[in-house]
Amino acid sequence: MPKLFFKISYFIAAILFTVLFASNTFAQKKKGTLIPAVNAYSFSDLLSAKDTRDRQQVYNYFNLLDWCATQKIKALDPTAYFFPTYPAVPSDEYLKKFKDKAAELGIVISGTGIRNNFASPDPKVRKEGVELAKNWIVAASKMGAPIVRVFSGEVPKGYEDKWNEVAGWMIECYKELIPFAEKYKVKIGVQNHGDMLQTAKQCIYVLKAVDSKWVGLIVDTGNFKTTDPYKDIEEVIPYAINWQIKESVFGIGSDIPTDYKKLVSIIKKGGYKGYLPIETLLVRGKPYDPFILVPQMLHELSAAIKEVK
Repeated sequence: MPKLFFKISYFIAAILFTVLFASNTFAQKKKGTLIPAVNAYSFSDLLSAKDTRDRQQVYNYFNLLDWCATQKIKALDPTAYFFPTYPAVPSDEYLKKFKDKAAELGIVISGTGIRNNFASPDPKVRKEGVELAKNWIVAASKMGAPIVRVFSGEVPKGYEDKWNEVAGWMIECYKELIPFAEKYKVKIGVQNHGDMLQTAKQCIYVLKAVDSKWVGLIVDTGNFKTTDPYKDIEEVIPYAINWQIKESVFGIGSDIPTDYKKLVSIIKKGGYKGYLPIETLLVRGKPYDPFILVPQMLHELSAAIKEVK
């Protein structure tokens, strides 16, 4: 009997080891896949709404985390604007509560982002943007966000034909953030927002000039102002550290929807692995309900990811 028991126990242990090893291997492979996620700006109007009696948010990030959990959303990019103290950073207690809530629900914080203008001719405005970014780099580290998105800024009036001069100001600002990013282990994500950065060529020029592993690109698929945005998206993938997947690569209000299968094929071919946050946007004259549009968009993106091998 003891020998038989030993043999059975050994057999069961062997099976368990095989199962666990296979599961771990599968999990490791899964880490290298593309994972649909959500950018909180999709809920901009709702998160911006304040109760007239006490000026508190009608709908906050804790509410959004709960909703994301019901939808089995894996990751959320909580834009900094919608934290109640913005532009000031929330208290450590608030950030910990937010981080713990996300962890409890199994939701990854994939990044956050600020409003800034590094293209302003006014050095004071640029300096304020740098300080704001530094503050939110610290906040991001406390809430577990690996990336802080920063803008470049609109082309300043009178500098329409001086792109390189303005880009120089931007590059200086990004470089100033690098020591801070390295110290807190939070990357700087430069977003092509259809402003100073409208083409792949412009994005690559800036990123090469900054030349740091702590600075990468937030690829906004709806803000390349070119005839073939898919081509620009393909060119910048080596620099991508996060995304904003839009409903149309041809911009807000376009009747030509994003070809998700084509987009996913380009992203996979380019070698990017990780989260793909979507961002739906309000279009004037059209009904807008993020609680309907976000799940629809996630479904389309997920279907394309499964289809493209």
